[in-house]
Amino acid sequence: MTFARTCSVALVGVEGVLVEVQADLETGVAAFTLVGLPDKTLTESRDRVRAAIANSDAEWPQKKLTVGLSPAAVPKAGSGFDLAVAAAILGAAERIDPRAIADLVLIGELGLDGRVRPVRGILPAVLAAADAGYRHVVVPEQTAGEAALVPGVSVLGVRTLRQLIAVLTDEPVPQEEPHDPGRPDPLLAGLLVPGAGIGTGLAADPGDGPDLADVAGQHTARRALEIAAAGSHHLLLTGPPGAGKTMLAERLPAILPPLTRHESLEVTAVHSVAGILPPGEPLVRRPPYCAPHHSATMQSLIGGGNGLPRPGAVSLAHRGVLFLDEAPEFSTKSLDALRQPLESGHVIVARAAGVVRLPARFLLALAANPCPCGRHTLHGADCECPPAHIRRYQARLSGPLLDRVDLRIEVEPVTRSDLLGHGGRGEPSSTVADRVREARARAAARLDGTPWTLNSEIPGHELRTRYQPAPGALAAAERDIERGLLTARGVDRVLRVAWTVADLAGHDRPTAEDLTLALELRTGIARGVPLPTPARATAGAGAGAGPRGAATGEWR
Repeated sequence: MTFARTCSVALVGVEGVLVEVQADLETGVAAFTLVGLPDKTLTESRDRVRAAIANSDAEWPQKKLTVGLSPAAVPKAGSGFDLAVAAAILGAAERIDPRAIADLVLIGELGLDGRVRPVRGILPAVLAAADAGYRHVVVPEQTAGEAALVPGVSVLGVRTLRQLIAVLTDEPVPQEEPHDPGRPDPLLAGLLVPGAGIGTGLAADPGDGPDLADVAGQHTARRALEIAAAGSHHLLLTGPPGAGKTMLAERLPAILPPLTRHESLEVTAVHSVAGILPPGEPLVRRPPYCAPHHSATMQSLIGGGNGLPRPGAVSLAHRGVLFLDEAPEFSTKSLDALRQPLESGHVIVARAAGVVRLPARFLLALAANPCPCGRHTLHGADCECPPAHIRRYQARLSGPLLDRVDLRIEVEPVTRSDLLGHGGRGEPSSTVADRVREARARAAARLDGTPWTLNSEIPGHELRTRYQPAPGALAAAERDIERGLLTARGVDRVLRVAWTVADLAGHDRPTAEDLTLALELRTGIARGVPLPTPARATAGAGAGAGPRGAATGEWR
């Protein structure tokens, strides 16, 4: 038989497309033709596959060889097709039984010596294979754990092409030289791509990362952080330099609940494609944390790159936290590009090579100074910024972007009493995280049977008709609408925050006090309602937790 076929997977963003790899041998001058819209990396696989087969005790067929990748209209990129191309060629040459590879999905890069090197995007590729009905996949040995995360799929991890040939021909499987644990494995070089993370990192376990107990004072901001985590509400922290804005935002991932199984698979797929999935940790269980520098381009935030777009910071922060420190220093185009993913939970990037849909449901945390020098709100600090410069600086955060931010908190300088610990030690992240989990459990129980699990996901129409607050609770919000302080979108977001406040307080529905607190946290205007002190708060944690952060008229 001079024809064989097998399958592999092409990645388009974080979604896989099944590709049939066909090999045909004909009598004629020995040549190797690869068709099916391959990119430069895939075109070079002709030389890699030829050398790998020759160095794996198999004979290269001296005939006219044509390898086709179908569907031909889908662009193919990357070196992950090498293993499938080699298997199809060996099947056409009858070195292995073509029937043995017809129902296999093979993914992996080949070295010239026949070793199988791991590639990025194994998890989404195997998910696509499973959705297409395939139940047997072959992947590099180092990524077998990642592929095994997909239920109902049998995974074979191989280290060399010689091992794969032995398994398919029922020959004794050769024992390859084990990797020296004391030295870095060169085969893992293709998994971690330097610079691909764009300031991202997987959140550490709560016991190992930064703790909220390290934050001195800032009771209003701490409470806002808890509300943001409980309902996944976007947050803006403004204040002078050194007040603790960055310190607070860095501790936000520690109070978020662990990812569910479905969320873990989503996040792992994105990180696998981006090349930032740590070796030996195939499943991401903690919400990611992404903090790009303010010089980041719009493409690095939203997604882009040569050829098909790759995940940007908004996708790397999927189901986690995207923190933009010194937010006004980002370009206006980059900041306004966040508006669409903030509403929809995904981003659609269109380029000449194609259109890609990437997940982007994240919790946005912004930190900003009140003016270029940062001393505008400090009494007696001698701010020298002209009023025109202050207005221009604050205008970098556009109104439509701020309208999508639920909580706007003015972070005041730490007092001497709080800094020296006279006011008592604040609550640790573990205590706050317990309340966040309980609040999310109440919201999930209320939203059971709906497409939503968090208060921030409920559409405005449902909030106004199906999930109404207590009678008379909207009086303050109605007055703000008449005064022009709230937009229609703003009302919906206030209602979502009010439901989260109610869940944290254990209320069946938002009360007038819950709505008033939600309005105060959004507009920055003090309403005379003290922040509720948690019943299990440690001594001193609620000290000074009155109606702080009164409005200054900034950043509305």
